[in-house]
Amino acid sequence: MKRVQIIGAGLAGSEAAWQCARRGISVELFEMRPVRTTPAHQTDNFAELVCSNSLKSDSENTAPWLLKEEMRRAGSRLLEIARETAVPAGHALAVDRAEFSRKVTDAISREPLIKIRREEFTQVEADESTIVVIATGPLTSDALSREIARLCATTSGNSHLYFYDSISPIVEADSIDMSKVYLAARYDKGSADYINCPMSKEEYDRFYDALLAAQSVEQKDWERLNYFESCLPIEEIARRGRDTLRFGPMKPVGLKDPRTHRIPYAAVQLRQENLRADSYNLVGFQNHLKFGEQAHVLSLIPGLERARFLRYGQIHRNTYINSPTLLHSTLQMKTHPHVLFAGQICGVEGYVESIATGLMAGMNAAALASDDEPAPPPRASAFGSLVHYITLAEGKNFQPANITFDLLPALDHKVRDRKERHRLQCELALRAFGDWLQRDTLQPASV
Repeated sequence: MKRVQIIGAGLAGSEAAWQCARRGISVELFEMRPVRTTPAHQTDNFAELVCSNSLKSDSENTAPWLLKEEMRRAGSRLLEIARETAVPAGHALAVDRAEFSRKVTDAISREPLIKIRREEFTQVEADESTIVVIATGPLTSDALSREIARLCATTSGNSHLYFYDSISPIVEADSIDMSKVYLAARYDKGSADYINCPMSKEEYDRFYDALLAAQSVEQKDWERLNYFESCLPIEEIARRGRDTLRFGPMKPVGLKDPRTHRIPYAAVQLRQENLRADSYNLVGFQNHLKFGEQAHVLSLIPGLERARFLRYGQIHRNTYINSPTLLHSTLQMKTHPHVLFAGQICGVEGYVESIATGLMAGMNAAALASDDEPAPPPRASAFGSLVHYITLAEGKNFQPANITFDLLPALDHKVRDRKERHRLQCELALRAFGDWLQRDTLQPASV
C-alpha cells in the first residue's frame, strides 16, 4: 500500500482526506496554520471560508444544484456538514462559517486513519511510492509555490499563474437601521431571507460618486492586479459605467419594497452570516478600498449610516496552476503522475467546486495507493464537465471557472425551453454519474 500525503486542510484537502480514509487508506494531512498564517484566514480550523458563506443555488436543475447532487451521491462529508450548519439564504445553501469550520475540523480530527501534521509542507518527494495531493488553495505559501513552480518547470513558461480575489465586508446585525430596510429575495426565489437596503436615484448617484472618489489600497511594486472577472471589486465594476452596479451586485430585480410597492432604483443585499443571525455579509461588495474610505462610502447606504463593521473588504492573491498544460482528467500531473491537484489551485473557482475536486482527488489518490487505475468522471456529468474544462481548455488564456451549463455538453437535439433543457441535461448527468460511481471498487457498501 502506497503512502498518501494531502497538503492543505481547506475545503478540497479536508474532503480528499475524508474520501481516502473512508476507503481504508491512511493519510497524512498537512496544514501550516497556525505555524504560518495567511493574509485572509482568521483561525487555524480546517475548511475556513474567507470570502462568503454561500455554497450557491439549491434550486433544482441549476448547475450548482447538479454538482452538489453528484457530490451528495458520492458521499461528500463536507456537503453533509454544510447542510447541518445551514443558515437561511433563500434559494441558496449558506452556512454558519464558524460552526461549519469547527465541525469539519472535529470530523477530520476524530478520523483514526487521518494523521494531522501542523507544519508547512515545502517539498514533494520524487519517490512514487508516495501519492501527494496538493490542495493548498489560493493562498499557497511562497516556499510551496516555488516547489510547485519546480514541478511545473518542464512545461511552458505559463505554467504557474495567479489572479486577485476580494473579500466582502461584514456588518453587525444590531447596527442596521431596520426602519430603512426590508426582507426579500431576488426574483422571488426561495424565502425572503435577505435584508435589502433600497436606494433612490439620488442616493445611488451620491454613493456612486463617493465610491469612484475613494482611495484604494496602494499597489505594491511586485503586484499586477489581475482580477478574476466574476469577483471584481465594486469600484472596478463602477469604473465601467454609472449603471454597471445597478445591473450587477446592486440590481433591484424582484425586490419590491413592501412599504412603497415599488422596485427601488438600486439595492444592496445583506446575507446572514451565522446561525445566531448577529452579523450580515454585504453580497457582492468585495473591494480594494482603504478601511477609512470604506467606512465613509458604505455609510451612504440606507440603513447602514451607523453600521458597525466586523470586517472590511480586503484583497489577497490567489494562486493557481495552468491546468490544461499540466493535468490529466484524473487531476494527476502529466509529468509526475503520483502528484494530484485539487481545489482552487487547480483552476476551479468557488467553494462547491473546490470540495468537488477534493472529493475526486481523494477517490483517485485512494485508487493509486491501492494500485488501482483512476477513472475520470463521465463528460456528461457536472464533475466531468468541470474537469474537462480545467484540463482541456486553451492553456494560453486559461481562467478559473465555476460550474455552469456552458461547461456541460449540449443535448443531441434542440430544446427551446431553457428550463426543460436544463432539466434534461441534469437527468443525463446524474444517470451517467451514477453509472460511473458503480465502477468505484473502493466505494464503501453503505453509500
